[in-house]
Amino acid sequence: MFPLLIRIAALTFLAFPALAQAPRQTAVFAGGCFWGIQNLYEHVHGVISVTSGYAGGTAQGADYETVSSGTTGHAESVRIVFDPDVVSYQTLLDVFFTVAHDPTQLDRQGPDEGPQYRSVVFAADSVQRRAAATAIARLTASHAFPRPIVTEVVPFTGFYPAEAYHQDYAIRHPYDAYIVINDLPKVARLRSRFPALYQEAAVRSR
Repeated sequence: MFPLLIRIAALTFLAFPALAQAPRQTAVFAGGCFWGIQNLYEHVHGVISVTSGYAGGTAQGADYETVSSGTTGHAESVRIVFDPDVVSYQTLLDVFFTVAHDPTQLDRQGPDEGPQYRSVVFAADSVQRRAAATAIARLTASHAFPRPIVTEVVPFTGFYPAEAYHQDYAIRHPYDAYIVINDLPKVARLRSRFPALYQEAAVRSR
């Protein structure tokens, strides 16, 4: 009896692999220093992992010192792996535009200045591109911001994880003055504006 059940389970796994694991999708956003954006999305229910890194350029020069020159084309970014059955890409965009950063700031975010801190949605496909364009159009039509949104929506071409000391920086350094002033308020805004989305226990980078 038991060998038969095992064979049936194995055949089910092979025939329907989607049933064996939860679906996963990926979003890549840039909106200023990646420390705070990573920490914010680590508190979003349905997010599986968040990694700080660099997007918008090539593998060459994808390191912190070189990217900080502002000449490589990269932006400090986060790669978000999420379960679309729990949280949608559209919802992640809503958090990006209304909580994570100020999408009206050009080539800067708060105290950080340079093209590496620009606002970008790196769209993996036409679905993500349309979703981002729709979100921007909706926020523009509703006059959600006093200035025009300058967020770029560009095709995703590659993501390069940042150095280990950048990963989960806000979790490991919660009393760092930069984190306290610039990043912890983002988590507080998430809890206030999206209470059903907020989760107290943060996921970690992988």
